[in-house]
Amino acid sequence: MALIETLFYTFIAFGVLVTFHEYGHFWVARRCNVRVEKFSIGFGKKLFSWRDKHNTEFILAALPLGGYVKMLDEREGQIAAEDRPYAFTQKTVLQRMAIISAGPIANFLLAIVVYWFLFLGGEKGLAPVIGDINQASLASQAGLEVGMEITAVDGVKTHTWASVNRQLFDFIGTTGDIPLTVRYSNSSSEFQVPVAVNSWLRDEDNPSPIRELGLQPAFEFEGLVLGPVSETGSGYKGGLRQGDSLLAVNGVDIDSADGFIQLVSSAADQTLVIDLERPHKDAEGSDFMVLEVVPEKVLKNGEFVGQLGIQLAVKGTYPEELMRQIDYNLLSAFSRAVEETISTAGFILSSLGKLIVGDLSAKNLSGPITIAKMAGDTAKTGLDNFIRFIAILSIMLGVMNLLPIPVLDGGHLVYCVVEWIKGSPVSDQVQLIGYKIGFFLLISLMIFATFNDLTRPF
Repeated sequence: MALIETLFYTFIAFGVLVTFHEYGHFWVARRCNVRVEKFSIGFGKKLFSWRDKHNTEFILAALPLGGYVKMLDEREGQIAAEDRPYAFTQKTVLQRMAIISAGPIANFLLAIVVYWFLFLGGEKGLAPVIGDINQASLASQAGLEVGMEITAVDGVKTHTWASVNRQLFDFIGTTGDIPLTVRYSNSSSEFQVPVAVNSWLRDEDNPSPIRELGLQPAFEFEGLVLGPVSETGSGYKGGLRQGDSLLAVNGVDIDSADGFIQLVSSAADQTLVIDLERPHKDAEGSDFMVLEVVPEKVLKNGEFVGQLGIQLAVKGTYPEELMRQIDYNLLSAFSRAVEETISTAGFILSSLGKLIVGDLSAKNLSGPITIAKMAGDTAKTGLDNFIRFIAILSIMLGVMNLLPIPVLDGGHLVYCVVEWIKGSPVSDQVQLIGYKIGFFLLISLMIFATFNDLTRPF
């Protein structure tokens, strides 16, 4: 059932994104008087199709993970003289560039509309007040203290922990100081605290900048609950099941998720005695149990650590006085939506740049399996989160399609720009070579990303 739900929400997400993307191409092509022969959502066998008054065939295909808009094009065969004015290749360079770029632009517009809708309900976030600092961490060495509020990172104002995390990401892979601006809770005076880093998190898989600095938000911890438990993991073999509430390890109460993770990591091939509470399936109440589990020894980031093959959900609450609520009107919500779309696009480009130069580990490149899992997970946490996920994925699709790689929209735009500059089209032979290289790059990236998905614990 969980797999069916994940696939359902994945198809919904991709279906929406592909429809908007292809409709962007379609709408502008029509405005440029280009004849559109087919508009397909999905690939493979036709499930349903119909034609409009312009004789365009609209298709819903079996595999809704992509789509295409087929236009009249002289490069695909002979065209009757009376039909040539309606061919894509007969349009000006600027018209063709408009048609090509319309798909990614439609994805950005979709994200803006989604964010606009969400921000009309206000924006809530946790103030970046330090609740705890790990001993011997970078934050502790820099002199940060519990109770300080981080008001800016490298001069950029931060009002929530989410904005702090976003700004810290820019420093991944760098060597030098991270300039944090802080203040004490009982003072309005701000001062700067530099945090020294060296090739920071360059080799980390799924880095968490705030956690890696050793910072923790103010949080009232209540317990740990197990999420999905891998049936091939040592935790499942030891009796752990999804829904279990973990209480203690080796007779010591669990007081934080990080403490539990560190304990498991340092106990490879060692027996851990875990006290837990398991809810009844058919009646109210619960069972108290004591299990012995042995974390499996796995190689991670060059060292052997213990792993149980489980996912953790932390139970607890954030102090209400640290929750910040920002309300927007119709205009300010739209402005905030545009700002968030631009910021997210910049974040994605920055991540790609870090991957290319090696500042961010290639292990962070995710493929369709991870995206599908995220679609299912966000849908389970609420409609707002699923809609926000669609917006982020839409921006990602827009950015990726604008990359200057042949076979992508960005590659076609490059050919158009070259044609505009030199006054004649790029030769068919050069375009064909470019398409082959681009196709090879995309397939290689897809294989690598899928391999990352398959080797990543879920």
